[in-house]
Amino acid sequence: MVEWTNSPFFGVALSVLAFWVGVKIQKKTGLVVCNPLLIGVILVIGLLLALGIPYENYDQGGSLINLFLSPATACLAVAIYSKVQLLKENWLPILVGCVVGSLVSMGSILGLCRLFGLDDAMTASLLPKSVTTPIAVSVAQAHGGIPSITVVAVILTGILGSILVPLLIRLFRVKDPIAAGLSIGACSHAVGTSKALELGETEGAMSGLAIGVCGLVTVLFSLILL
Repeated sequence: MVEWTNSPFFGVALSVLAFWVGVKIQKKTGLVVCNPLLIGVILVIGLLLALGIPYENYDQGGSLINLFLSPATACLAVAIYSKVQLLKENWLPILVGCVVGSLVSMGSILGLCRLFGLDDAMTASLLPKSVTTPIAVSVAQAHGGIPSITVVAVILTGILGSILVPLLIRLFRVKDPIAAGLSIGACSHAVGTSKALELGETEGAMSGLAIGVCGLVTVLFSLILL
């Protein structure tokens, strides 16, 4: 069993297949909770455990997919550029919103970690949970965090954000597309941005912008908080 999984093609094929199944399930059910990424993660973990396949075997191909994460995030600049005039007209509230969003996110995590008595390594791992994975992992590693825990925290945050976004926007009656987009990007990074793009072009552009700005702010805040 182990021999045929000891190839990068196995990890790539399994990841693509699991996500494809997740997309099909979401389209079939129409349920927001059936997030393709969440379903894909569950399927991959379940298969590895059921067949006794070492994670290292899967990661040979899974790590190749990670190489596309940063370029995919950079591609969000296309949506931002399409709304550059809107950015110029609202640069101050956008900047303030991103700074406040990052501060609230990191401050709440720091407070909860202190409340529950988590050590410095766990705190550093969880603190950058609301920014995109490449930035979050770099911040965690720089302060003695555990990258694997950071990745899990980032993924769960993004999935929860994409699931709860429509509900929260209706609950708080957010009508401004700029405010909606910034809030999504500030708290649930690229996964949430995919949902923001479904809501509208402006929401997607502002959410993509928030990823970059909040990432920079998080790096700076981490130097003070950790």
